[in-house]
Amino acid sequence: MTILADAHTHLDQFPNKDIPGILQRAWDAEVGFIIIAGVTEASSQRGVALAEQYEGVYAGIGIHPEEARVPLDGNTYQKLKTLAHSSSKVVCLSEVGLDFAPGMPPIDIQEQVLRQEVRLARELGLPVIFHSREFPDRLSDHQRILEVLKEERIEEVGAAWHYFQWSKDMAEACFDLGMHVSIAKPLLRLPDLQAVVKDLPLERLVLETDTYPQTFKRNRARWTEPKDVLDIATAIAQLKGISLEQVAEVTTGNLLRLLKGRVVLPAPAGQST
Repeated sequence: MTILADAHTHLDQFPNKDIPGILQRAWDAEVGFIIIAGVTEASSQRGVALAEQYEGVYAGIGIHPEEARVPLDGNTYQKLKTLAHSSSKVVCLSEVGLDFAPGMPPIDIQEQVLRQEVRLARELGLPVIFHSREFPDRLSDHQRILEVLKEERIEEVGAAWHYFQWSKDMAEACFDLGMHVSIAKPLLRLPDLQAVVKDLPLERLVLETDTYPQTFKRNRARWTEPKDVLDIATAIAQLKGISLEQVAEVTTGNLLRLLKGRVVLPAPAGQST
């Protein structure tokens, strides 16, 4: 089967000893291409280090909106730029965005940070994988990030909406800007999302798990991992009445094109470089 891809993980948050097992389980599920999303400077640095260490692993760099407590100044901009130039395995700006949930940093600071990160993405020629979370029951918040991305000319580099689980209209607003939506495990349990994804064009979808250490789950085997992309792809195949192979081929191809040839798919044997 065509290799599956996980467009968004937080593998940098796991201890080093866990990484080989996570990657082997991913390989066993035909998931051979994984992106680690940075959430701070330090997180981004560790993601790059892991990408350099393991075949099939790539890195995104950026400041998560929850961490955007101060404006992104020239010094931080330069540090991120230098980090991007430090490795050919840096393939996107991720995880960046806006978060309107209670307790998040002031939205004006978040927006300044996001704009600077998109400008950096354009300078580097890297796509953006972005986060958008609304204040509870205020779906109009998502329009703000779409406006910011449009104003910052996101079409020059392309983007994907991380962990998408909203309406068809919201997805189409994203598509109107030439962007993709990234589908994760909520698809397996949300009938409304299943109905939306069934009608979305496969050519606009990428897949992800948003893997991070789920310590709230006592059973370690139940933690989300990149291997679970296979379950997401299988669900899409069933919803659309097409083969798993077709879902894998198209969604992985979508991500590869978004990344503009920066990724070389590995042969399915081993992980360390």
